[in-house]
Amino acid sequence: MVPTAEHHDVVIIGGGPGGYAAALYGASAGLDCALIEKAKVGGTCLHVGCIPAKELLETAAVHRTVRHAGDFGIGVDEPTIDWSVTQARKQQIIDDLTKGLSGLLKGRKVTMYEGAGSLSADRQVTVSGGASGDVTLTADAVIIATGSVPRTIPGFEVDGTTVVTSDEFLSLDTLPERAAVIGGGAIGCEFASTLSDMGAEVTVLEALPKILPGCDEDVTKAVERSFRKRKIDIRTGVAVDGHDPRAEGGTTIRLGDETLDVDLVVVSVGRSPYTEGLGLDAAGVKTDERGFVVVDSACRTDAEGVWAVGDVVATPALAHVGFAEGMVAIRDILGEDPQPVDYDRVPWCIYCHPEVAFAGHSEQSARDAGLDVVTATHRYLGNGRARIVGDTEGLVKVIALRDGDGAGQIVGVHMVGPWVTEQLGQAYLAVNWEATAAEVAAFIQPHPTLSETFGEAVQALTGRSLH
Repeated sequence: MVPTAEHHDVVIIGGGPGGYAAALYGASAGLDCALIEKAKVGGTCLHVGCIPAKELLETAAVHRTVRHAGDFGIGVDEPTIDWSVTQARKQQIIDDLTKGLSGLLKGRKVTMYEGAGSLSADRQVTVSGGASGDVTLTADAVIIATGSVPRTIPGFEVDGTTVVTSDEFLSLDTLPERAAVIGGGAIGCEFASTLSDMGAEVTVLEALPKILPGCDEDVTKAVERSFRKRKIDIRTGVAVDGHDPRAEGGTTIRLGDETLDVDLVVVSVGRSPYTEGLGLDAAGVKTDERGFVVVDSACRTDAEGVWAVGDVVATPALAHVGFAEGMVAIRDILGEDPQPVDYDRVPWCIYCHPEVAFAGHSEQSARDAGLDVVTATHRYLGNGRARIVGDTEGLVKVIALRDGDGAGQIVGVHMVGPWVTEQLGQAYLAVNWEATAAEVAAFIQPHPTLSETFGEAVQALTGRSLH
């Protein structure tokens, strides 16, 4: 069908990573794509997620570095933080990236509609409540990419001042002296790390037996040691009963028989799919008991011609997974029989200090899956580059299938330490290309680099090693 003003090959509801990736990828393949967004393109990741969170973490890292400048013979006064400058810099980065993304979409001739999209039968989408006015669109294919919102917990109503989620935390006017982070997952640990490096007294409250569930036990222990060395109080296996705001400001958290006085509570207990007003029932799109849109391996929903990608489906809530799913959906629309995303092997990056990065099985998950594995661990303490930059905390752990008396296929790599989020690439490729330890060990690691630590761990699995 020849596109008209109201008909498009693909209509995408939601302009976050999954949505805009589908639009850009589809347009580059020659499809007439329309993208509906009720706020700003970029979604949670760009505006209240990945980008602003990592900018604040980088500010914290600079503050930490300057505090230790004397270790390098550089004399500086005690550094101070002008939080208004930090927030202005963060916003400038967001604005620049938003402008760049908008330019990319315009350059690919993606039609933009400003407003909220809702579905009805036969791939009809209504746009309303925005600058584009009330518009009805039809499409050969529809992609739902409406993302997620922060979860909250009973007894901790968000007021934006004393109790905040990630949305409000990233735009705080002032830094607290004492803060509690409820939730010890990836986002919670990033917030705890940021606040601590900015000088706050931080307590992490986690209901599970350990922080960073999903990470290898050795990695988690390394983060816990580092946090406690920096006087971050980690309390696991605790239940929060609510809080009592104080007249002079701040609040008192109830922890069973104990209490905790803080100036700020950051609720970081995960995210929920955002489907409000989307009209899923009318379109015949099924959801699961948690509200996630149900899809198959090609991101197809139960409704004919409707796909769903990103945080609105029950897959890892990572921007790069949204990118990948957006491309899978477009390739399926094009009839290209795309390879599904292998969710067990996607790359994970956590930007607290020390950083965490991994792909594939942890040692425990491999054993739980019935795999006979061997492991090797190498620490950054003996790495020349790590000693030069003055950051020697952490390790690299490689998990491989047992092959006779040695190691075969690498099934997981878990890393914690300096800049491991930038070192994960070769480990991710090794896991996903199903390389063996011997194959990876044959490659040369440049010296001196932090990435030598990965090479040394793999070498150890071959039964021969250097350092």
